[in-house]
Amino acid sequence: MTRRLVGIAVVLLLGWGGLATAILTDTTPRLGLDLQGGTAVILTAPEGTDPELLDVATEIMTRRIEDFGAVQEPEIAVSGDDTVVVQLPGVEDEQRAIDAVGQTGLLSFRPVLDSVPGNTGPLAGTDAENIDPETGLTIEDDIDAESVWLLYDQADIQTQVLELGPAVLQGEHVDQAVPVFDPNSAVWAVTLDLDSEGAELFAALTAQAAAFPLNDPRRQIAIVLDGEVVTAPAVNQTVSPDVGITGGTAQITMGRSEDDQTQAQDLALTLRYGSLPVAFEISSVTKVSATLGEDSLQAGVIAGLIGLAAVALFLLFVYRSLATVTIVGLTAFGSLLLTLFGLLGRVQGLTLTLASVTGIIVAIGITADSDIVYFERIKDKVREGLSVEEAAEEGFRLAFRTILTADTVSLLGAVLLWALAVGAVKGFALALGLANILDIFIFRTYTRRAVSLLAESRLAEGGRFSVEGAAS
Repeated sequence: MTRRLVGIAVVLLLGWGGLATAILTDTTPRLGLDLQGGTAVILTAPEGTDPELLDVATEIMTRRIEDFGAVQEPEIAVSGDDTVVVQLPGVEDEQRAIDAVGQTGLLSFRPVLDSVPGNTGPLAGTDAENIDPETGLTIEDDIDAESVWLLYDQADIQTQVLELGPAVLQGEHVDQAVPVFDPNSAVWAVTLDLDSEGAELFAALTAQAAAFPLNDPRRQIAIVLDGEVVTAPAVNQTVSPDVGITGGTAQITMGRSEDDQTQAQDLALTLRYGSLPVAFEISSVTKVSATLGEDSLQAGVIAGLIGLAAVALFLLFVYRSLATVTIVGLTAFGSLLLTLFGLLGRVQGLTLTLASVTGIIVAIGITADSDIVYFERIKDKVREGLSVEEAAEEGFRLAFRTILTADTVSLLGAVLLWALAVGAVKGFALALGLANILDIFIFRTYTRRAVSLLAESRLAEGGRFSVEGAAS
């Protein structure tokens, strides 16, 4: 009896203690988009895009989003042949996140040939090729064109229209870009590290710009992303026009304000992960409010509690004292399942979605069903004249094979669903698979021992609430 009590205590300690530890250490399950709120974006690639390019694009987008720091465990996955589904739980700056995943990121460094104040180019009103006659801006940017006119609009700088020359180097030459705060000058800046080829090209570009006097627009170098001027810093007056900026390292000074800090972080992010191999089109953007997510979570919890209460009442009515084994077992089962979700969320970034909550609710039925199969075998053996202790042992032998087979089939189904499905369905499949594994564990280590102890107690025989009473 002592060994059985110790075994039961260990299982309950794992379940209840694990959940308590998870709560105390803040290892509770991470909430997904539908429970926490956030933004979902569906991106569509051109027809016939190579699947390998989609995989590379999702990796770049994941790195971009993770560097924002405001998105908790983004879920970015390829769906079908040409679609990427992006889920951004808890996103705070929706537009920044959408820009990060949607921008193709053709990044280029280009010389500034001229500058016109205002937001209208000098070719406005003409029929110049590839020029908008109303704004005087270039319609379709070409990094190899001899001259293009692009708008440069910064909050702390007068709006300008810049005439740019062809690109000298592109984003592929940027090895690293890091936002830094210079304590001496109290300004934010972005430090660039270029590869060997990029270092030579950058030195030539900066040397050319340094040949012009201060305040001359031709001393600027424009950094352009997808036809938009991200920034256009001027070459420092200490740079020699004979050699330019050498060593493959440069610094772009931004400013002192919080906005400048954000701009420095965004610019560094763009420079590091500027080039997506696929030009995506944003097909849809869906925003889930935090209130709606909280309501969904509350509804799921209430549904689970109602389901648990209904199962408990039914089992008490049909199986009497045996039902107490299942009720305690369900609490241990649920605690272990939530603890696993919390640990997987901490280690692997797994999120708990509404589909996962549905899977957990279904798991209540799975565990209860296993106990019902066992209890029915016990009742059959008691009716055949065996003692309750003998019926418990024989019933386990007969029931375990059936339960193991059923859980194995269900587990295989969950694995296939996980492998073939995308998005929220994966959460349901994972919850279902974990539930089947825990069901076998709980049944083998807890239920058998608990029923065996119950069969040796006063609740085994005599009275309507006893095991014999349930079999009569």
